[in-house]
Amino acid sequence: MKHACVIGWPIKHSRSPIIHNYWLKQHGLAGAYDKREIAPDGLNDFVAAIGREIAGCNVTVPHKEKALELVDDIDETARAVGAVNTIWADAKGVHGANTDVEGFLSNLDQAAPGWDRAPLKAVVLGAGGAARAVVFGLISRGAADIAIVNRSFERAEELMKDLGGKSRAAHFGELRALLPDATLLVNATSLGMQGKPPLEISLDGLNPKALVTDLVYVPLKTPLLESAEARGHKTVDGLGMLLHQAVPGFEKWFGVRPKVTPELRRLVEDDIARTS
Repeated sequence: MKHACVIGWPIKHSRSPIIHNYWLKQHGLAGAYDKREIAPDGLNDFVAAIGREIAGCNVTVPHKEKALELVDDIDETARAVGAVNTIWADAKGVHGANTDVEGFLSNLDQAAPGWDRAPLKAVVLGAGGAARAVVFGLISRGAADIAIVNRSFERAEELMKDLGGKSRAAHFGELRALLPDATLLVNATSLGMQGKPPLEISLDGLNPKALVTDLVYVPLKTPLLESAEARGHKTVDGLGMLLHQAVPGFEKWFGVRPKVTPELRRLVEDDIARTS
């Protein structure tokens, strides 16, 4: 029986076991998936055991960047984003990938088909790891313009220089002027998340046809999405990204490519409602 898990420090908040154990049951597979709290000083030993004691794992904070250095090879996305969130082993060694990009794109594809039709002009709020995944994904879809807006302009500029494409760095004070031309607005910060400060921006002037998405999924409907809906914008929450990014790892560990279904989404929604 194959075992996989999600690792982090702390990890009790993770909902990954709900997702993977649902798929194991759905496909009638003999396997198990749990969550394991791994301290930073224990990461090396844990990764060294992958392929012997465990089929692989998902990786969350604070291990994503360090895990990049511990696997035998990484995919193009992990290299560009600078973080690994999925690890598996085979006869050739221990491999690392970043599936956040796939999760982000697949979520929008499912929830808002046609969102990436040209000209795709995006405004991305944030310049951290999540924003890197978003910008990389938008570049892969041929975005005509990607404005990276961050309170620290230097971090936005660094992201722009690292990933290139049609991306550009912008000061937070420029946001208002960027909104009229945007076809997509993405919150890739933790602002608005339960327990975090709110995301305080005005959507006045935002292109009426713009899609608004928030990577935050607790709460499911963030103040940003509520404000966008009140203005008549199509919105997409961040839960779908969590669900879709899990697909490639499950396939690597258990040999079946699962689907993100309404039933699975309801299971995770119910858990969020129960625990939040």
